[in-house]
Amino acid sequence: MIIYNITINISYDAEKDWLHYMKTIHIPQILSTGVPLECKLLRLLTEIDNEGSTYTTQFSFLTMEDFLAYQTHYQADFQERHHELYAGKYVSFRTLLEDA
Repeated sequence: MIIYNITINISYDAEKDWLHYMKTIHIPQILSTGVPLECKLLRLLTEIDNEGSTYTTQFSFLTMEDFLAYQTHYQADFQERHHELYAGKYVSFRTLLEDA
């Protein structure tokens, strides 16, 4: 199992709108591609005050080939749409994980 983890710190003023967008539009659209198996959206509980809240979105893929297909065909468009809506209101980084 491959986990594509996106960690994001979203500003407090955008957080409520961002959560709604993630739950009702962004994540369902990514899952509708049929490539990721599932997604978890989690909020970090142990963080310092950095003028925002930190979340992690974890998409599960059955194989590395499935992740690479998502990355090749879909990832750039989803990232661009997200950035258009929340530019200047977030910072993020991505990690790729594998079940041990």
